[in-house]
Amino acid sequence: MRKYIIMGPQGSGKGTQAKLLAQAFDLSHISMGEIFRWHLANQTKLAARIQHCMTSGRLVPDDTVEEVVRTRLDLHDWNHGFVLDGFPRTAPQARFFLESYDVDAVILLVVREEVVKKRILGRRLCEKCGEDFNIHFSPPKAEGVCDTCGGLLVAREDDTAEAIDLRLSEYRAKTEPIIEMFRNKERVIDVLAEGDSYSVHQEIIQELEREV
Repeated sequence: MRKYIIMGPQGSGKGTQAKLLAQAFDLSHISMGEIFRWHLANQTKLAARIQHCMTSGRLVPDDTVEEVVRTRLDLHDWNHGFVLDGFPRTAPQARFFLESYDVDAVILLVVREEVVKKRILGRRLCEKCGEDFNIHFSPPKAEGVCDTCGGLLVAREDDTAEAIDLRLSEYRAKTEPIIEMFRNKERVIDVLAEGDSYSVHQEIIQELEREV
């Protein structure tokens, strides 16, 4: 069984690398972003709180995140393991995880802030099927049109310059410090993630297979 956490600022490619890692090792990909979007789409009790935080660029409260993570992991549908993406983001979340679970490695994606901003501002999402594109790095064949279903491509509501600056500020203040918490208790792998997604994936695999 393999259990991994992928960390890094928003726009570092956590979701993409988590999906590739899940495919490589037949793992369950547990994405906090996708879970939150599910709550929004289904208008659950948590939806209003999540919507306010995501639109303003602020982090979802720790108690809400911990409740969502525990509920998801308690399903135990990850027979071969899991890769957790988008969690933890604060010290309380990290302490909660370290007290309750263990992982084989934490994968830290390292990306400069100017690259992060370009990636995020270039993101486009299909309104119909949810397929992701980026006008700079993975553009659709026809501008503004999804390759998969022909749906309209739009920017996410929270992908604004102001929200990005706030998220990066919160990442520096709240998330970067907890990486040291993991270094003291878990294996942390630093991977430069500014290249194409396949090259970054190969680097992650090589590091994971390297003897400790």
